[in-house]
Amino acid sequence: MARRVFFSFHYEDIWRVNVVRNSHVVEGCSAAGFQDASMWEEAKKKGDAAIKKLIEAGLSGTSVTAVLIGPHTYSREYVNYEIERSIERGNGLLGIYIHQIKDKYQQTTYQGSAPTPLVGAGAKLYLWDGSKFGDWVEEAYKEAERKKQLAAKMLNPYKW
Repeated sequence: MARRVFFSFHYEDIWRVNVVRNSHVVEGCSAAGFQDASMWEEAKKKGDAAIKKLIEAGLSGTSVTAVLIGPHTYSREYVNYEIERSIERGNGLLGIYIHQIKDKYQQTTYQGSAPTPLVGAGAKLYLWDGSKFGDWVEEAYKEAERKKQLAAKMLNPYKW
């Protein structure tokens, strides 16, 4: 089943990000305004609350968050916020290294570190492979559902 996916990334990686988003493997892509730099710039002018509101709107209706990891993604404040909000919402999580995807100058770059909240959540990390992306999304979704059921059992052990 196709899942609605929220993409979290650093805007400097937009060329590589679009390769992933345009792979047409998942249905319904969302990305907190980072798809359009003008929306991001407008929210930045309004401040932190406006940026977080944009992120919340992007996360709405999604069940999986894919963090696309470029060289500097780990240090982006709002990427970490997106991961933390995704965890709170119960979204499935996965990280995908995109450094080997060529940019508009046909250049690759070096592999950056995975964001700490992503690693801390135990999300699986992959090297981009368009033929496996749909399976990874489905696996992240199922793992999130398994965790929700486990949490429900722990809160009400006599119901099961």
